[in-house]
Amino acid sequence: METFTKKLTTAIPVILLTATLSGVSIMSNAATLNPNVPVSMVEKWDKTFAQSDKVEHRKVSFTNRYGITLVGDLYMPKERNVQKLAAIAISGPFGAVKEQSSGLYAQTLAEAGFVTLAFDPSYTGESGGAPRNLASPDINTEDFSAAVDFLGLQNEVDRQRIGLLGICGWGGMALNDAAMDTRVKAVATSVMYDMSRAMGHGVGDGKDRYTTADRKAVLQYLNAQRWRDAENGTFAPGGHDLYVDENANVFASDRILPETLSADPHPVLKEFFDYYRVPRGFHERSVNSTGAWNATMPLSFMNMPLLSYANEITIPTLIVTGENAHSRYFAEDAFDAVGSKEKELVVVPGANHVDLYDNVAGKIPFIKFEQFFKNNLK
Repeated sequence: METFTKKLTTAIPVILLTATLSGVSIMSNAATLNPNVPVSMVEKWDKTFAQSDKVEHRKVSFTNRYGITLVGDLYMPKERNVQKLAAIAISGPFGAVKEQSSGLYAQTLAEAGFVTLAFDPSYTGESGGAPRNLASPDINTEDFSAAVDFLGLQNEVDRQRIGLLGICGWGGMALNDAAMDTRVKAVATSVMYDMSRAMGHGVGDGKDRYTTADRKAVLQYLNAQRWRDAENGTFAPGGHDLYVDENANVFASDRILPETLSADPHPVLKEFFDYYRVPRGFHERSVNSTGAWNATMPLSFMNMPLLSYANEITIPTLIVTGENAHSRYFAEDAFDAVGSKEKELVVVPGANHVDLYDNVAGKIPFIKFEQFFKNNLK
């Protein structure tokens, strides 16, 4: 049966029509009436991992400092007393949604006794923000602080015991937030990327890929795309990892991942494909599963280094990466940059980057994450 209710937004004086059908809540016309409200709040279980019978789960929303409403999944252990619990805000990977890796990490840590929040960053997933499929070093760092705001207002949470966990590209965002938000008491990352370095200098084999000339060529390419977008009145889609040949020609794909793999794909491409594009990790709201970012999105990251103040991180810090992860150098360099005297780098034997997205390979060191947060959120 379909029911309808009317809601009045506080941002602009218009009526929003909300329809609920079979556990799915759809914010009709949200993009045209108020671009900052949620795209949807799906109540049914639509995760890429099985639901735990040890954890309570509910869909929540909260607003960041830019007025964008974020949608998240709140997880709490079913067996708990009246004592307030430590909490962890979790997001990532870059281009993923909370129904994928971050939700798995959140549910697993909730089984260990934490209140956890896995959320979709601004402009992606079910969260608000227009145009869609954007990322921002500033706004996405703020998203973590907004998650801290939300967690600190929950009756079950001790606001003096809140930590962050960022996966892949949101590892860099988590560290950036930890350098700024003094309410955060501990921070951890898993197979982290520094997205400002990745887009500003190119992801390479253990080191930056772009020369100074390459970087200039990429900037020229992206700004030429801005002219085309301005002329067309639309934002063209495009991959965020650009390639430059010996003649300074820049190449970008129309999609983050191809529809199908070639006969002999690059091993890292195959890693990502074998998660995002197959039932193992596919989700219809994930940018990585279904399409691409806005093509000009890298401009936001090109000259805004996320880890400029990593030396000012003084809280306990755990950085986890894989022995065979192509991103390992990001993690090792971030570890060196972090100023905390209580920091640890864990390299998981035999693990590649995507092995730590889910536990198909049995390599995510959940016990390590649990012990870290229990020791440092007490």
